[in-house]
Amino acid sequence: MANQSLAGNQPEQWDAALLLHGLDAMTEWVVVVDAEGRISYLNAPYADFLEVDPVAAIGRPVSEIIENTRMPEVLASGKAELAQLQLVRGHHMIAHRYPIRVGGRVVGAIGTVIYHDTWEWRQMNAQVEALEAEVDYYRQALDARAGARWQLTDVVGESESMRALNAKVRKIAPGDASVLIRGESGTGKELYAHALHRLSERATGPFIKLNCAAIPEQLFEAELFGYEEGAFTGARKGGKPGKFQLAHGGTLFLDEIGDMPLAMQVKLLRVLQDREVEAVGATRLVPVDVRVIAATHRPLESLVTRGEFREDLFYRVNVVPLTIPALRERREDVPGLARHLLKRLAERRGRRCPTLSDAALACLCRHGWPGNVRELENVLEAAFYLGGSRLEVDDLPEALRGAPSAAAGGDGSLRATLEAAEREALERALSESGGNRTRAAKRLGIAKSSFYEKLTRHRLCGASVAS
Repeated sequence: MANQSLAGNQPEQWDAALLLHGLDAMTEWVVVVDAEGRISYLNAPYADFLEVDPVAAIGRPVSEIIENTRMPEVLASGKAELAQLQLVRGHHMIAHRYPIRVGGRVVGAIGTVIYHDTWEWRQMNAQVEALEAEVDYYRQALDARAGARWQLTDVVGESESMRALNAKVRKIAPGDASVLIRGESGTGKELYAHALHRLSERATGPFIKLNCAAIPEQLFEAELFGYEEGAFTGARKGGKPGKFQLAHGGTLFLDEIGDMPLAMQVKLLRVLQDREVEAVGATRLVPVDVRVIAATHRPLESLVTRGEFREDLFYRVNVVPLTIPALRERREDVPGLARHLLKRLAERRGRRCPTLSDAALACLCRHGWPGNVRELENVLEAAFYLGGSRLEVDDLPEALRGAPSAAAGGDGSLRATLEAAEREALERALSESGGNRTRAAKRLGIAKSSFYEKLTRHRLCGASVAS
């Protein structure tokens, strides 16, 4: 079959014959089976290894020719199996298997052996890891110089609340005012801090970050303001600059500022007012030129009321507030975010990017996402490694496959799910705002006119009592 001459064939036959010769010329081994699991084609290199006649093998059950084959399982499940280990004639090989569909029906399957033994795979993997290590080295070197890795184009989201937030970021970034980024854990507060720096006039300066929740209280002052040689037992020879000194001419990002000890809040306030830093053990003040961006998921107003956060510091860092909406408040962004995160995972691991079924997408859109984008990323990473080329509902964690929430669409479709999610967000905003439409629209981060339009579309006009 594959050995027929190309001479004298009609043009349409030339293509088929050329294809068969091309498959025989491959170093990969190829087998094609019909819907009954019988061999329709076996390329010459695979047949040589199996010590069978490729023509005589046609029509025979694949399990009789290839030991440990999983082609029947692929026919039954309709799911591809990628980079699977298979023992054939004493050799551990790595194979791909794909279902063949016509009109939505599985009519056969194709399998390819891409590595003839694990040594070939290890050799290729070593080359890839060496290249990844080289790329990581240069990426880290760039990050060390620039500081900020992300920019506003890295933000994924086309919802109205995200567009309004991004527009506000572009307006305030060029200035020098302090910014307080607020939002639940996992919403992307650090990403926006990086983006503000990259869009500012300080973009060529350093971007230094400090997680206030991760520093022991006794080390906080030295970490933030630095120390002189001999300032305390164990102090580094020559001293050490603090985060403020390192951020001179650039941006200092104070993450989780709500967890900063009260004693340090007093000293931070003095630095923000005087623009001067005194290192631990030093006898002189050093001027610093730093823009401060702070972030928190905690209710600072409540902390101020309880005496756990200084009111004057709150006003100093809250010059320009930014609030990042929770993922459950912008469920229409979930599909785009999911595809973006899967693509990034695939690029990182050197694999083909899987697709999401409509049912799986609808399931993701129904979830409340208490952990926001970080939780979505973790869920997709688990599905990425457990699933195949197409992720179904069964590939998602069991907690997401449970009973549908109030946001579930009536017919279970993705569109109905998103519509129900938007209605739920409107009702919740109205409830939390005491029925005040203006406050509800502001809470959702959308224009009042757009808010009225959505109320009309969802027939919620009678739900609000104040404007």
